[in-house]
Amino acid sequence: MKPVRLPASATLALPRGALFALCLLYILPGLLGRDPWKPDDAAGFGIMWTMAHGSLADWLAPNIAGLPMFEEGPLAFWLGAICIKLFGWLLGDPMAARIAPICFFLLGSLAVWYTTYLLGRRTEAQPHKLAFGGQPEPKDFGRTLADGALLIYLGCLGLLVHSHGTTSEALQVSLVACALYATTRLFEKNTLRRTIVLGLALAALALTRGWVVPLALWLGIISLASVRDRALLPRLILIVLPLAAAITGSWIWANQLVQSGSKATDVWMAWNYRQISAPSWSTAQYFFKNAVWFAWPAWPFAIWAVYAWRRQHAALHITLPLTFFAALLVLAFLNSHAEEASLLPLLPMLAILAAFGLPTMKRGAINAVDWFSVMMLTTCAAFIWLGWIAKQTGWPAQLAKNAFKIAPGFKPEFGLFAFLVAAAASAAWIWIVYWRISRRPSVLWRAVVLSSGGIILCWLLLMTLWLPWGNYIKSYVSVAKQIEIALPTVKRCVATNVGPAQRASFAYFGEVEFAQAGEKNCDYLLLQDSYRGNDAAQFITRSNQQWQLIWHGRRPADRDERFRLYQRIYNTQTEQKQ
Repeated sequence: MKPVRLPASATLALPRGALFALCLLYILPGLLGRDPWKPDDAAGFGIMWTMAHGSLADWLAPNIAGLPMFEEGPLAFWLGAICIKLFGWLLGDPMAARIAPICFFLLGSLAVWYTTYLLGRRTEAQPHKLAFGGQPEPKDFGRTLADGALLIYLGCLGLLVHSHGTTSEALQVSLVACALYATTRLFEKNTLRRTIVLGLALAALALTRGWVVPLALWLGIISLASVRDRALLPRLILIVLPLAAAITGSWIWANQLVQSGSKATDVWMAWNYRQISAPSWSTAQYFFKNAVWFAWPAWPFAIWAVYAWRRQHAALHITLPLTFFAALLVLAFLNSHAEEASLLPLLPMLAILAAFGLPTMKRGAINAVDWFSVMMLTTCAAFIWLGWIAKQTGWPAQLAKNAFKIAPGFKPEFGLFAFLVAAAASAAWIWIVYWRISRRPSVLWRAVVLSSGGIILCWLLLMTLWLPWGNYIKSYVSVAKQIEIALPTVKRCVATNVGPAQRASFAYFGEVEFAQAGEKNCDYLLLQDSYRGNDAAQFITRSNQQWQLIWHGRRPADRDERFRLYQRIYNTQTEQKQ
């Protein structure tokens, strides 16, 4: 027996324009006006920038100004580099690169919405027919569920930071949603065109962050097809997998052809192999410790949906997202490197499952979730406002002291536009809370509108009121400008040991010309260490060469990280000419 019984009045859909505006309100704050932040965002921008201004070899083998970055895959950085090529002259390279994650997010949001819509309008997902009629039409029910899934997806805490960076994880989670959408269409109608689309989605996943995730999804689809529709198996085996392998193999072949003897492929394969190992207690502990907040508020609704629909366990709207979730959950436990990137691909499936839990939730449970969201998120927003006031005025004194302790030397400035945007968002939040409490709407997505709206409010406040403070503590722009001043306009070959984020920032903002692989005769040496002495190591010896300290500096917000720039000392006039 189906667990859903509701009238058509509960399936009022949100306007398409409102959904699109909500998505833009989610993704744009944190991308506009922000410097590339350490570590992953700056490193991702460095790869895109190097590709955009480099040769074919740079496009095939990702690197940051000569520093190899062969792990993961090139697709996300290809797209970012194309955006820099097209819009860098107008917006500047950092902002042009951020057009890519905006597109990644919108693509994933569309995939989540349409997948839920397709599954929600299926016959087995429909509510019971009421005795005197008035039940919702399949399309209306599907649209309302899709709206709920999108709101839940936007409210997931784990998606918030990762979707706002120039990283491959931002594209991967969207492509997982696209693969789920393609599989849904394929199960609806087994056509060659839909089979090819699924193969392309898996190929894109392989080029984004390796072949492990798409292979796991393909095995899950094979398992589901063998139970539900065996007619899909020949095309899944003979078309989908070979097509994905051929496209991925083309990149590997081109890389070997352009750079004979390159180790890029070997490093990429080794990185893929490291994603699979024996399960460990530390990995399980990391998952259960972090998944609770990472997938909030999706996971309670998703668990309830699986329980509520347990008697219809063969229904595609439950089995399909659950199959994808199970395949990626196994990978998360097999990954010995406990990291948030292994949890991120789980979010689209949880959001879709959670949407099918909304019609079966009891009123008391919905009210409990609402009140929890209102209390917690309103408190967070108020604290963000209070901290900003303390930063601007010095009151409350303790909050101001803590803010400036983290960012010593920071000088706050009042931004009128940022203040007005934050104030408007806060007023909108108050109106939404009032509407939810006073009207008590019966629409399905009422249970998650406060959770999603509160998350968007807090993020928008942070990325408007606190953005200059964030740039100050997480950006290397100030250090890059200091290095640029210390270096002359000629002979700027610099050998270094700095990391990817630092190298990307110094290369772009400081116009530092780093040494390429195998290049040894540089005039300057840039070192990164944690020694706090200001006058230490005035002279050092490296590679049988003498170096003299000409500059040292650091980010004011980092007490440990130090950068020291040395100039090579030539022993003879002949050596200098050489």
